[in-house]
Amino acid sequence: MENRENFGTRLGFILVSAGCAVGLGNVWKFPYICGENGGAAFIVLYLICLGLLGWPILISEFSVGRASGHSVAKAFHDLEPENTNWHRFGWFGIAGNYLLMMFYTMVAGWMFNYAIRMFSGKLTGMDSDQISGVFADMLASPVEMGIFMVIAVLLAFGVCSMGLQNGVERITKVMMLLLISLMIVLAVHSLMLPNMQEGLKFFLVPDLQKMADIGFGNVLFAAMTHAFFTLSVGMGSMEIFGSYLNKSRSLTGEALNVVMLDTFVALMAGIIIIPACFAYGVEPDAGPSLLFITLPSVFEHMTGGKIWGTAFFIFMSFAALSTVIAVFENILSMTMEVFHWDRKKAVLRNIVGVILLSIPAVLGFNVLSGIQPIGAGSSIMDLEDFLVSYNILPLGSLLFVLFCTKKNGWGWENFLKEADTGQGMRYPAFVKPYIRFGVPTLIVIIYLKGYYDKFSQYSTAALIFWMCVAMAFLALIFSFSMSKRKK
Repeated sequence: MENRENFGTRLGFILVSAGCAVGLGNVWKFPYICGENGGAAFIVLYLICLGLLGWPILISEFSVGRASGHSVAKAFHDLEPENTNWHRFGWFGIAGNYLLMMFYTMVAGWMFNYAIRMFSGKLTGMDSDQISGVFADMLASPVEMGIFMVIAVLLAFGVCSMGLQNGVERITKVMMLLLISLMIVLAVHSLMLPNMQEGLKFFLVPDLQKMADIGFGNVLFAAMTHAFFTLSVGMGSMEIFGSYLNKSRSLTGEALNVVMLDTFVALMAGIIIIPACFAYGVEPDAGPSLLFITLPSVFEHMTGGKIWGTAFFIFMSFAALSTVIAVFENILSMTMEVFHWDRKKAVLRNIVGVILLSIPAVLGFNVLSGIQPIGAGSSIMDLEDFLVSYNILPLGSLLFVLFCTKKNGWGWENFLKEADTGQGMRYPAFVKPYIRFGVPTLIVIIYLKGYYDKFSQYSTAALIFWMCVAMAFLALIFSFSMSKRKK
């Protein structure tokens, strides 16, 4: 841990970690999923699943990071027993962080683009078809998307270049506090809109009949899946912040604070978006259409819509940029450790590398739109998202949990000791059997169900092929954990 930077404040650690977890999915996906799956009844199931799945994995990542004092690129080298293969996961984590940034920087650029459009009034006076055309025109322009992608890369690496405390912690703290303040203002405004009661009912009132129609098992799986993905665990993006944390506080309580803040943002996003959609009679669709077509149309009908629309996309820009900064800090730490670069050299080389790696996603909507790698209508971004969301996050989470519980890994006793070091909440040791067997089982179920849902729309042969691919990846991951220690 020589010359290892640390967070200057506990609040800084919580806000930076939450900033990484708070992604665009919290805003454009959670409210709609919640409403479609029974409202408040879904939220209860989601919170239970978050406690049973997301929280334990997050504690595992923080523990590995703090105990090793390294990024995921080197953490397993330090903690693994001799003659084991856990260290190979370092390359898995490195690939995941780069893959995520290959399309997330572009999407962050979309947010900056729309914040400027709303502020300048370029969307004023347009009907929904015209607003839809603006989004289509943006996707068709590689130059426009490329410029804003580069802006996102330069802004985030500029923050990271100033160091952990002076850059990442200081700037992200301000951004997150502004983000939370904007959310509260936008939520209060949303609650003052006409007919907002219908939106709140859709989002927050238990609808057991809707849950029964969908099927309790399907609703439970939706809650479990979203609880798993919402914290961005599995590729070391959270592990890095554990490596910057001192030993004064136990990790169970610190992880709980991050989970609570991430959940608060998701719930507040629903209160902002759903009543606004219902107030103006539009469908609260999930996905990009909600953010870039539906909501600008809603703001157009509001009194002072330009102000509220600008505030919303500034909030979205902060949410996206906080994630980009957090992942870039992980990328910098990994490349500094692997290649022994100083921070300046790592920043300069990664600026060039990430921009080049992000170009295929930008071109995938226009010049390279004919490339549809995972089925008709898919894009290069869809492939990159598939590799991260359907593979690296669940498989990486599985590895972290196995590493912290298996005897030929870091082991339960070492994990428990690290998690409980410092003041605060103790980790419940009696849950070891569940963490050892239950959590991995749930992750495997989520992983295989994700593949099934993704490819069941295609032919039976295609489904069988992709399920075999999934099983092969699982076999590879379990092989990491089967190496024997030297006697």
